[in-house]
This record gives sequence, C-alpha cells and structure tokens, in this order.
Amino acid sequence: MKKPILWISVAVLLITFIPSIQSHAATAAKPAKTNTISASDAAEAKALFARLDEIKAMDKSRLSSSEKKNLRKEVRASRERINDIGGGVYVSVGAIIIILLIILLL
Repeated sequence: MKKPILWISVAVLLITFIPSIQSHAATAAKPAKTNTISASDAAEAKALFARLDEIKAMDKSRLSSSEKKNLRKEVRASRERINDIGGGVYVSVGAIIIILLIILLL
C-alpha cells in the first residue's frame, strides 16, 4: 500500500515542478530588457507631447469632419508612439486586490 502512495506523490511533485523549471529555463535564455530612454527618443516624446498640446488648444468647431478625423488619427498615433517609447508598468486587477488585502490585514 505504501508503494502506490509513494509513486503517486512522486508523480504529483514531478507534474508540479517540471513546468516551472522549463519556464524558468525559457526566460533565462532571453537577454534582460533595459528600460532606458535614449536622448533622441526623449526629444521625440517631447515633440509629440507639444503637438498633442497644440491639438488640444485648437478650435475644432471650424474644422470639417475629414479634418477632425485626421486629427483623431494623429492623436491616436502620437499616443501609441509615446507608449512605445516609454514602456510602462502594468499592474493587473488581481494584483491590486491582493495588495489591498495585505494592507488591510496588516
């Protein structure tokens, strides 16, 4: 009776730890990504922010619908480019809930 329990426990441990070992090996092979911004990227982001401020300050009531559409496309493209340059830190909702629970318990 002891041998089947032993084999089942060994199988459960192998199933548990082998995927984590494989995922660790896959992530260890990738080079670490640095999150530094070069001077040219910083200058480009500053220019994009200035253009977004110009668009925000514009009087859009006198523009035609096609001009408004082009401005919306330009704003979306600028925001996407700024996000690509800056990267950012993303926190999931589950992580926020766990952090709040830990804070409340302490």
